[in-house]
Amino acid sequence: MSLKFLLRALATLLAAWAAASACVALHTPLPWMLGPLITTAILSMTGLPTASWTPLRNLGQWTIGSALGLYFTPQVTALVGSMWWAIVLGIVWALALGWGFGALLYRWHAPRMHGVPASMMRATSYFAGAIGGASEMTLLAERHHARTDLVAAGHSLRLLIVTLTIPVALQWSGQHGLDIMPPTVREVDWQGFALLALLTGAGALVLNRLGRTNPWFIGAMVVSMGLTMASITLSAVPQFMVNAAQLFIGVSLGVRFRADFLHTAPRWLVTVALGTFGLMGICAAFAAFLAWATGLPWVTLVLGTSPGGIAEMSITAKVLQLGVPVVTAFQVCRLIAVLILVGPLYGRLYPPEASVAE
Repeated sequence: MSLKFLLRALATLLAAWAAASACVALHTPLPWMLGPLITTAILSMTGLPTASWTPLRNLGQWTIGSALGLYFTPQVTALVGSMWWAIVLGIVWALALGWGFGALLYRWHAPRMHGVPASMMRATSYFAGAIGGASEMTLLAERHHARTDLVAAGHSLRLLIVTLTIPVALQWSGQHGLDIMPPTVREVDWQGFALLALLTGAGALVLNRLGRTNPWFIGAMVVSMGLTMASITLSAVPQFMVNAAQLFIGVSLGVRFRADFLHTAPRWLVTVALGTFGLMGICAAFAAFLAWATGLPWVTLVLGTSPGGIAEMSITAKVLQLGVPVVTAFQVCRLIAVLILVGPLYGRLYPPEASVAE
């Protein structure tokens, strides 16, 4: 790693910290994540040499995962377990919604992408529409010979819109402080925290060695959940670390938007943006149905079913106190199911002979 890169990363962090501090003073929603995200994205798109150091992003994901696991007391786990049918329904909903969005992208853009084979556009639209991790969907798209630039741009833009829109809308609407499931421990015990850090770090390293998705987030969360479910209370995660983790995650999202981002098929980006707002509206309606069926707050299920990322939606639930375990369970189970099923479903829906026929 070069000194030049480290200086770029440090300058980016300083700008992000200044933005977060300003947002805290202005009492904006999720200041430690949204301030750095917006500022870094703007700086990146103007061509400035921003950078995100991967170990800091991993540290941020580990911190958030460890903190979220502390919510899963035996009582909360029983509540989440009793909702298995709603989680399964949410998974089916996400798969169907992603397929439908991909089909619309194909219908809108295939006739206009001159010189692009129909099979390539089909794969591009399908994996861009899937509600899953951006990097994972881009890798799957590459294996199916899709336009990976369009897939990555579509997922990045959707995540940005969801992350900016939903927290702001919920806080400005006054929807916060409804969490009836607080974490099992709120005080920081430094000896206990050292042991918690050691155990959750080991869990993250194991998943990372196994090549699993989001290892630093999910590995730390699984270990923290296991301890909490066993009624073992070691320590809370210090708030300054949670704030720093949000900043690191915000920066890692913001640096995705480079100077050439807006020049990447503008019509495609406009369609993805409009479609994302449509997806959020449809998911809000689906959340209303689940709220009626389960008796849980609508705002909690909005975060659980929204087309956003695990860390971003779980951070929103934590900061606004909107049912962290339910949101996390919905988002984690959905991500795992999407990563397992999206690839095989593509082969079933669009077999090679069908692509050749097109």
